[in-house]
Amino acid sequence: MYSQDSIAGRRRGRPEPTAEMLSGLACLICGTDYRNAPDPEAVVVSHREDRQLLACRGTCARMAGGSADGLDEPPLPLAERVRRHRADGI
Repeated sequence: MYSQDSIAGRRRGRPEPTAEMLSGLACLICGTDYRNAPDPEAVVVSHREDRQLLACRGTCARMAGGSADGLDEPPLPLAERVRRHRADGI
């Protein structure tokens, strides 16, 4: 498992989230695109401007939000996240 120093260093070195990450279409940590991934298990790890931020369950979720299982909240369906992303034009 990763040490707290390793996790903190990863957070500091991470680039700004992309539009897809902010729309819940890609993992905040590894960048997995949920539209193309074969059955990814994404969890909600945070919120930003009334949007759910998602990460892959496990290490990515722990690095993004401190818990391997994310928040106790189900992610919006992929189709809804894609629709909102297109409507926002980001």
